[in-house]
Amino acid sequence: MKNMKIYLGIGVAVVAGFFLVAADHIDAPAVAGGTSDITDFYAFQGENTDNLVFVANLQGLLSPGSTADAAFDENVLIQFNIDTNQDNVEDLVIQAIPRDGKMYFFGPAAPTTTGLNSSILSEDNSGVVTISQYGQSPEIEEENGMTFFAGPRDDPFFMDFARYGDIIAGNETEFANPGSDTFAGTNVMSVVVEVPKSMVGSSGTINTWITTKRKQ
Repeated sequence: MKNMKIYLGIGVAVVAGFFLVAADHIDAPAVAGGTSDITDFYAFQGENTDNLVFVANLQGLLSPGSTADAAFDENVLIQFNIDTNQDNVEDLVIQAIPRDGKMYFFGPAAPTTTGLNSSILSEDNSGVVTISQYGQSPEIEEENGMTFFAGPRDDPFFMDFARYGDIIAGNETEFANPGSDTFAGTNVMSVVVEVPKSMVGSSGTINTWITTKRKQ
């Protein structure tokens, strides 16, 4: 099993069945511009209400002209962390790692280590999907009751940065409606996993967060 060390992470809490979004579009130079750079994390109930959907958006602010050349880093592990007993330690993980144009998924399963280090759960392979290409129809695979996608997508996060700056400076008191979408026209690299709720704990409430970890 390969050991991975943490390179960048963002953590948030979620009550299963409700919509969650966390965003972080500006990061340190050491991580900006690569697929260790997390821009957004979404977790929500699927169209099939027995499922949860986890979405990791990475490598933000890609222009249409640069998106076709964007690629997942094969030295970076993308890990969805799931805490089922409210102790803020991952009890289950879903791992995604790219190899030769495909994204391989492992879990959900108990990690062999928690915190800053991870080992790939090679014995818990759950599926593989061809990484979609920009401008082409999305590649989606269903295996073992789960659904998988990896590839470029339009950045869905809406933020009016100019108005935000005005509010912080005290020049405005509220956001405009509808405002200006700062990220309009930019893309991200996305990893999407839909998984039955029965696979990620039955307590009714989970904490979930995402980390990216670079091979050392």
